[in-house]
Amino acid sequence: LLTDIHHPEEAAAVAEVADVLQIPAFMCRQTSLLEAAGRTGRVVNVKKGQFLAPEDMGHVASKLETAGCGRVLFTERGTFFGYRDLTVDFRGIQTMRALGRPVVFDATHSVQTPGSTGVTTGGKPALIPLLARCGMAAGADALFLEVHPEPARALSDAGSQLPLESFAPLAAGLKDFRELYLREQE
Repeated sequence: LLTDIHHPEEAAAVAEVADVLQIPAFMCRQTSLLEAAGRTGRVVNVKKGQFLAPEDMGHVASKLETAGCGRVLFTERGTFFGYRDLTVDFRGIQTMRALGRPVVFDATHSVQTPGSTGVTTGGKPALIPLLARCGMAAGADALFLEVHPEPARALSDAGSQLPLESFAPLAAGLKDFRELYLREQE
């Protein structure tokens, strides 16, 4: 079970039930939050802020490790591009892997179009399979996908959810793609 925490005082209680504590992108530099998560002994997944260079995630990892966290994951989820769109610089996956931590690629939040609906964040979910394959090709160690049986009815991130019926075929194709990628790396 993976879930976000937003305040330092949430870390210990959430760690009692969650396997992985996730630090949201906009909070990835909040020292008190990172330290609290790091002290729990749980795996901590930090989403790289859209405003942060991939190499700066080393500072994030240092804060967690200083607090006692031995298992840190980094998640790439895109960067601001300036016109209600996120874009992904896939070089960042290799940059973060060079910091010695596994890298997760978030193929669903990467298709978000912040503010595009006028009220909420929209998205381009048709691009999720393409970006997932790109993430695997760039060397991501894992994928993060938000999946929903009826994306339009999702209470959060409805515009960037993968329809449930699309998940199994995508996962099978990505598994084959990943195996080919790993063979090519040998």
